[in-house]
Amino acid sequence: MALRFGLAVSCVLTAFSTASFGQSFTGATANFAPGDPAGQWTRQARDYANTRYSPLTQINKQNVARLRVAWTFSDGQMYGHEGAPLVVGDTMYLVTPFPNIAYALDLSKPGAPIKWVYQPNPDPRAIGEACCDKVLRGWAFADGKLIYNLLDDNTIALDAITGKEVWRVKLDDVTKGPTLTQAAFVVGNKVYVGSSGGELGTNGWFQALDIKDGHTVWKALTNGPDAGMLIGSDFKPFYSWMIGKDLGETTWPKDMWKQGASAPWGFVSYDPDLNLVYYGTSNPGPRTPSQRPGLNLWSSAVFARDADTGAAKWAYQFTPHDEWDYDGINENVLIEIPWKGARRKVLVHFNRNGFAYTIDRTNGEVLVANPFGHQNWAKEVDLKTGMPVVNDSAHPIVEKKVENICPPDIGVKNWNPSAFSPRTGLLYAGIFNSCMDLTNHIVQYIPGAPYDGMEMQRHAGPGGHWGEFIAWDPVAGKRIWSLKEDMMTWSGVVVTGSDLVFYGTLDGWFRAVDARSGKVLWSQKLGSAIMSQPMTYIGPDKRQYVAVYTGVGGGAGVNRRVPGFPPGGNTLYVFSVDGAGIGAGTSQLRTQAKMPAPVSVPPAATAPAPAAPAHN
Repeated sequence: MALRFGLAVSCVLTAFSTASFGQSFTGATANFAPGDPAGQWTRQARDYANTRYSPLTQINKQNVARLRVAWTFSDGQMYGHEGAPLVVGDTMYLVTPFPNIAYALDLSKPGAPIKWVYQPNPDPRAIGEACCDKVLRGWAFADGKLIYNLLDDNTIALDAITGKEVWRVKLDDVTKGPTLTQAAFVVGNKVYVGSSGGELGTNGWFQALDIKDGHTVWKALTNGPDAGMLIGSDFKPFYSWMIGKDLGETTWPKDMWKQGASAPWGFVSYDPDLNLVYYGTSNPGPRTPSQRPGLNLWSSAVFARDADTGAAKWAYQFTPHDEWDYDGINENVLIEIPWKGARRKVLVHFNRNGFAYTIDRTNGEVLVANPFGHQNWAKEVDLKTGMPVVNDSAHPIVEKKVENICPPDIGVKNWNPSAFSPRTGLLYAGIFNSCMDLTNHIVQYIPGAPYDGMEMQRHAGPGGHWGEFIAWDPVAGKRIWSLKEDMMTWSGVVVTGSDLVFYGTLDGWFRAVDARSGKVLWSQKLGSAIMSQPMTYIGPDKRQYVAVYTGVGGGAGVNRRVPGFPPGGNTLYVFSVDGAGIGAGTSQLRTQAKMPAPVSVPPAATAPAPAAPAHN
């Protein structure tokens, strides 16, 4: 695909002249704690700050065009594949979407054979409750354990060497609507987990588990009275409209907070200096706004909490009284930026509503809030109040079609995480270019059933393309370059120390791009959609590899009628320069597996899955 600078080219020529040869565009940096070995990948974002930056440089601009498949692994499950492989020592860890089977692969032997496999046998009733495919967005390695969530509201820890279950805890009742699709996040002796189910009339929760046995250390609801939300006297939002007692209850009609959704199903970040964890919350419920007048705190928001106690320190609601399903769950990337002569500790958040926020992560002050893609629901975000200025034409009306609201419910960017490079000072993200015609309906709450009310007809935005890939300046709040894609760009991103950015497309193209110029340096067509998170590692042979899962699912059904929409898949592709490594050779290589893979069961043979809106 030819390089297209789009909207960015006219405003960044000066930046290119100084930054295209090795300097930072912005001066932004990050803390890459906990400082894992460069060749390993032990958590979905690689570090606590959610940067997805790897310092590896073996694969570089000079040899990236020689990338070839080194080996592959198919797990047999046909739901959407959204997680990144983990690599610790000579072992790769994978977990499938439902039924959440875990694999350990031996990277020291030809073809990466199976070391062990674990089948958790989750409750099949979870299939009927999952809003938007039976996905899992990641898993974690810590304390000698592989830790991950099951769709049926259990969290489990396995012995990473043997694959034996160490503990398993049930956190909710799946028959009432909540599920678990989030990637577990570990800091020290705590495992952080948040619920899914924003379209099922649940009340979201976020909790910390003890890494030794899984017991709950603390739990915070995302709506309701202050006590249940762990909001006390040290909770200090920056903006006055979020200050007050029991706002998680009083900003809703009577008792509606109990089904107010606000599920925190996205990625978690951690600042070791402030000892704060950061996470976002989903849409309010029901999605029909006229049924729930008020700000609907704390939906579509970001929280900062004390990692040890769970006490809320501050919060910020991106989309007050969310009328369009603009969840606030997208990743919060923690960086430090130069700002008015000083350094500020900030988080950068590409919200579904189309605004990219740079927020002081010590207190919740919004420093920058600019559109990063096409949107027409709001004129701007008022930096003095932190409130968006909504266009009158964007308000939905019950039983009347309101046309061309941009973005639709899936947002300008969904859960698919961005990446940050300290070398360029930029963030890189796959985004969408789409709009919707929206009709709302009055709905009634039934436990375990969809509590929705939105009827959307989605279509491509200006230009007719559905996706883009962008480089973003978080200080100036502007694009540096962009690439248009025919279909949605729904994958995660990884950026490396050699200024390479890897991402994938919904129609199955895996690309490597120059992080400074946006020039596409390599593309490879894979067997299904790329909706997962690419990663890179050093194998036991001291060679750098890049890995990415394929498998269409999740919210990708939005593009199901677009030419090029791919078939299902379940294959991990691992690349190296010239395809060299453990997956090929000039002799009769043999599989040295310790056990077979389980028999794959087609999704239709397990349980029916209802049609659903596109996220969670």
